[in-house]
Amino acid sequence: MRVMAQVAMVMNLDKCIGCHTCSVTCKQTWTNRTGTEYVWFNNVETRPGQGFPRRYEDQDKWRGGWQLKRGKLVPRSGGRARRLARLFANPELPSLSDYYEPWTYDYANLTQAPLGDDLPTAPPRSQIDGRTMGISAGPNWDDDLGGGPEHTAGDPLLEKISDQVRLEYEQAFMFYLPRICEHCLNPSCVAVCPSGALYKRIEDGIVLVDQDRCRGWRMCVSGCPYKKVYFNHSTGKAEKCTLCYPRIEAGQPTVCSETCVGRLRYLGVILYDADMVGEAASVEDERDLYEAQLGCFLDPHDPEVERAAAESGIPHDWITAARDSPVHALISKYKVALPLHPEYRTMPMVWYVPPLSPVVDALTGTGHDGEDPASLFGAIDTLRIPLSYLAELFTAGDPAPVEAALCRLAAMRSYMRGINLGETPDPQIARSVGMDEPGIQAMYRLLALAKYEERYVIPTSYSAEPGSPVDLGCSLDEAGGPGMYDVERFHAATALVGAPDPEPEPATDPAGASLKGRVNLLGWNGQGRPEGLFPRQEGA
Repeated sequence: MRVMAQVAMVMNLDKCIGCHTCSVTCKQTWTNRTGTEYVWFNNVETRPGQGFPRRYEDQDKWRGGWQLKRGKLVPRSGGRARRLARLFANPELPSLSDYYEPWTYDYANLTQAPLGDDLPTAPPRSQIDGRTMGISAGPNWDDDLGGGPEHTAGDPLLEKISDQVRLEYEQAFMFYLPRICEHCLNPSCVAVCPSGALYKRIEDGIVLVDQDRCRGWRMCVSGCPYKKVYFNHSTGKAEKCTLCYPRIEAGQPTVCSETCVGRLRYLGVILYDADMVGEAASVEDERDLYEAQLGCFLDPHDPEVERAAAESGIPHDWITAARDSPVHALISKYKVALPLHPEYRTMPMVWYVPPLSPVVDALTGTGHDGEDPASLFGAIDTLRIPLSYLAELFTAGDPAPVEAALCRLAAMRSYMRGINLGETPDPQIARSVGMDEPGIQAMYRLLALAKYEERYVIPTSYSAEPGSPVDLGCSLDEAGGPGMYDVERFHAATALVGAPDPEPEPATDPAGASLKGRVNLLGWNGQGRPEGLFPRQEGA
């Protein structure tokens, strides 16, 4: 058992009101630069709908994620030879029209127009070439239009459901689906990158792009089945959601979580067995992927897991955080959170609590008690949004886990309703969904009443004890690691250009005090290796 820690997220779709605050704050924090005008690390989609980019879930076209060939996982985009042949011409890459052409408005025409009889306007102008344009698409162009035949016809998931369901869908409700990078346990974007620029951090599992190593091949854009890797046409580099890792390292939640109006996001640590990930992602039946991934997650309360985690170099406060993790509780304990498209075999780590609200509304509209457990459990099979649609979204088409999660949520509502009305709690409601009364009350508190420190249980970044297996300093500071180079060979190469100047004297501050061996880079000519430029290593 090789224990590793992952910072993961759960979103409660029952609470999302589609305000897009998370998208706007993420945009202003991470993608407000030239070249990222069309980039949204966080976006909120209306379901049913086509998503962003449009029809990103159609892997027959985009060939993202993994597929199983003769029992072996291989990227759907093909092997190394196929990717090498398409290095300079990749037809499986979304174009700008699959996203949208970003625009701004000619405000100068509005504010500087001379006095006249005509009312001045601010016409839209493309942020790509600056020309006047007509707006025909946007990042949330289908917002609030779920259920309409014009828009649902483009939903790849509905194509997998019968025509009868599609016709009935005109009467269905809509729900919102916020999406960020999944920071997968088995990321296909990392596997297909020719330059090795994408990597998964050892200490917290966050997937990042090394901007120094990125060569702009854009294979990662094709390889990501969620299409959450973007190309910056100004820098020529790939960019993606960083899970706000500077905030995570300081024990703070992501910007999208911090600013979420509905308080629907949960962040926490999950311990998992890294040795089981490959086997879990390789199960034959796609419908078994959800349970297989659950099998990779470890119980942080298990003394054996605690011992193995300590041997792996995971600090005690991270193990403690895993015990208090709301993410672990919703995924593994209560089993009401489900992964997004596990059939891509990337082992995603952003999970979702499916929406339940419409079943209550539908029952109330027919004259029944929408909170009565007997009515609720019987109506879940006949939701206006078919279970098959939610199953295609979260469990590779298997409706059983979705139905079980919805039944637990319905039981929680019914049980707590009795308490709030002053009635005697009915323990049979909890037992009917495999829970006990303290468990259902704890789940209610987490989903409905959790405070800030209960929704976000994030330990600060750690420095391992000297000699431990993860005593690496930086997660990339290892031989052959992404973005790393041989310091001695680097300076040996510079020495061939010309003899280095004499090393400068130890720098001092204006008052004449020593800077304790640190080099003043403002006075360094870039050659040689001044004393203090690199930290000393023990035993060197």
